[in-house]
This record gives sequence, C-alpha cells and structure tokens, in this order.
Amino acid sequence: MKTQASFVLMLLFLATAAVAEHHEPPAPEVQIAGALTAAPEGVAEGATVMGYNAEGELVPLQEGDGLLVCLADKPGDDRFHAACYHKDLEPFMARGRELKAEGITKTSERHKIQHAEVDEGKLPFPKDRSTSLFTYSGKSYDAESGTVEGGKRMYVVYMPYATAESTGLPTGPVEGQPSAPWIMRMGTASAHLMITPDMGKK
Repeated sequence: MKTQASFVLMLLFLATAAVAEHHEPPAPEVQIAGALTAAPEGVAEGATVMGYNAEGELVPLQEGDGLLVCLADKPGDDRFHAACYHKDLEPFMARGRELKAEGITKTSERHKIQHAEVDEGKLPFPKDRSTSLFTYSGKSYDAESGTVEGGKRMYVVYMPYATAESTGLPTGPVEGQPSAPWIMRMGTASAHLMITPDMGKK
C-alpha cells in the first residue's frame, strides 16, 4: 500500500510540475509584433511569423510572401529573444528544431548532423550565395511601447564554407571593437559572419 501511495503522490507531483511549467503565450498580435522587432527596418515587410499556441507548440501566426521568417519569443523563461532569417534558411532551422525535440540538446551535435545532411544533399541550404539572420534579445518586451528592455542586436551573414583564410576575417570578437565582424563555423555549410554591435552593453 505504501508503494501504491508513493506512486500516486509521484504522479500528482509530476502533474503539478507540468502545470507549473506551462506558460500561457501572449496574444498572436503581441507575439508577431515582438518577433518583428528583430528585423531591420524596411526588411520585415511581408514576413512569415511563427509563434506559440496554448499547448506550447511553434505554429504559423502570420503567413507572408516576404523574404524573412521570424520566430516569436518563447514564453516561460526570464528573457526576450526574437529572430528573423531569410526564408531559404527555414529547412535548416526547422531541422535544428526537430533534432532538439528528438533529444539532441547540444548545439554542436545538431550542427554536425545538419552539416552532414547538407553536404549529402539531403537537407536544402542556399550554398551558392549569402543569406542573413537577425536576432534581438533582452530582459522583456513591452507590447504597449513596442520596446525591448536591455535590447541587444546580433547580425549574421551566412557564407557557406568560408574560412578565415578565404575571407581575411578574425575568428573571434575583436577586443575593444564590438562592431568588428568575425567568422564562425568555418569551413561548414553554415559558416557565417558575426556582427555584434551591442556586445558588452549593459
């Protein structure tokens, strides 16, 4: 009987924990507005926006015919984070989310799989040109004013298979020059130029 009682208590605890972890998402229009803060002015027009439903699933909130796909902030944590990227990057990004849902939580492991699939032609990726990604992170988003507290921007330009040698770029942030570009994931399909003007901003 004690074992059965313990089992029931454990189920109640898990159910309570699940409820506690569930966070009601903001209204779709608020999520859309927040997501679009990541895009530079003049580029966000016609963007497709993905956000969260009541079950915590990432779903389309706005269908668009523009160049960007934007992701709304995920509810439930103590920060705001929105991202927008070129629509041709969506298969690569979606695959990353799929791998994470499968339990591959380490970013480098997901990238290793994604890069292999791109190289093998299994995963679509714009390898013949540059594409962009923009993020905007901060403490919180104020829907009324449309502002992000402590907002910091990051700009990424994908340059497939580029290296420090082929570009002349440094391989990390340049001390004292927060806006100086540098290269990351060299030699891979998702090699990219990093620009972090707000690095070190409080």
